[in-house]
Parts: sequence; C-alpha cells; structure tokens
Amino acid sequence: MRRSLIISAFFALLVLAFLSCIISNPRPEDCKIVEVKIGYLSEGGVNDIVFHSNNGDRFYINRGLEQGLNLEDLNNLVVNKSVTLHLAKVLGGRVVSEHISQLALNDSIIYTEFK
Repeated sequence: MRRSLIISAFFALLVLAFLSCIISNPRPEDCKIVEVKIGYLSEGGVNDIVFHSNNGDRFYINRGLEQGLNLEDLNNLVVNKSVTLHLAKVLGGRVVSEHISQLALNDSIIYTEFK
C-alpha cells in the first residue's frame, strides 16, 4: 500500500513538473527582458525560427514559420543588430527559457505573443 502511494505521488509530481514547463499565454511580467546582438538565424525544430546571438546563445520563436514570419525577411531585419527579447519563464518563474515571447528592434515590435 505504501509503495503504491509513493509511486502515485512520484508520477503526480512528474506530471506537475511537465505541465509547469508548458508555455501558454505568456504575460510580460512572466518574462525576463534581455538585449542581445543577433549573429544569424536558422530554421529549427518544427518550423521554429532560431536566433543565434554573437556570444553563442540561442533563442527561438516556436513555430514561427507557421505564424507567417519569413526567415529571409527577419534575417535582413535583425542580423548584426541588437534586439530586445522577452524570454518566457518556466517552473514557476525559477528558470528562464529560450522561448521568445516578444521580439523588438528599437521601439518597433516585430513579433509578440502578448494579448
């Protein structure tokens, strides 16, 4: 009986940990704002747009190509420029993800998930 209770509790915690990593309807206050200079862009994952910084960091717009963003246009717009990224926090705000919730160049918002 005790063993099955421990196993059930373990799986419940595992499910909760997984659910806390899902990013849906991010809000500006749930993000870390960073400024980074973009070195180049690439396609990754399932139609993701990956932004590679000059210092080796990577950030992505989830399914960005499915959302009407164009890799070539973004490449011409942001490569070798400093952009402002809102990066979603996960695990109750303890961990900053590489998921871009908003992308801005100067005062112009290029992409946002904020409603």
